[in-house]
Amino acid sequence: MHLLTVLDHPDPASFSAAVAARVMAGAAAAGHTTELADLNAEGFDPRWSMADIEADRTGTPPADVRTEQIRIDRADAIAFVFPLFWWGMPATMKGWMDRIWSWGWAYDQLEDPEQSLQRPRTGMLLVPAGARSDEMATLGYRDALETLWINGTFGYFGFADRRIEVLNGSKGSASRREALLGRAYDCGAALQPPVGPSG
Repeated sequence: MHLLTVLDHPDPASFSAAVAARVMAGAAAAGHTTELADLNAEGFDPRWSMADIEADRTGTPPADVRTEQIRIDRADAIAFVFPLFWWGMPATMKGWMDRIWSWGWAYDQLEDPEQSLQRPRTGMLLVPAGARSDEMATLGYRDALETLWINGTFGYFGFADRRIEVLNGSKGSASRREALLGRAYDCGAALQPPVGPSG
């Protein structure tokens, strides 16, 4: 399998960058190939613009969008790595999703509102979070993320097998952080093909 890891963090020395490296290391150890899309280092422009709207009308995406779509075409699995930011995604990751997973390429609500146009892939989110897991569960934040991302957004992306790994306590002790990095490695090492149809 080929794993594409999409990273959103401006600091190359960040914990998120370390998570991305570990998940790819785990996948490589299991015999998979890997590729990194470091959105900040590559200067991806997350702003949704008239060029993107025109692309929806003409079916011809901007060059930077097409480059990312070709990367996705190569991938059998995609890992998204970004810090939990105001209970959501940082702007560059959100903009990447807005622009790349476009209508007519990723999904077509007019034909089938629940069916992706993409082939089935395995998808995972590895999300460092400073918040404690029990706090997130008690306040309903974990359930909200599952609803929004797993039951919502990523269905349109064709992820037949999809999961969130919230890496709680990412600002904690060195031993805690190392344990979280171990979880990221294990996610890559345990990577499996999609289990069924997309949608």
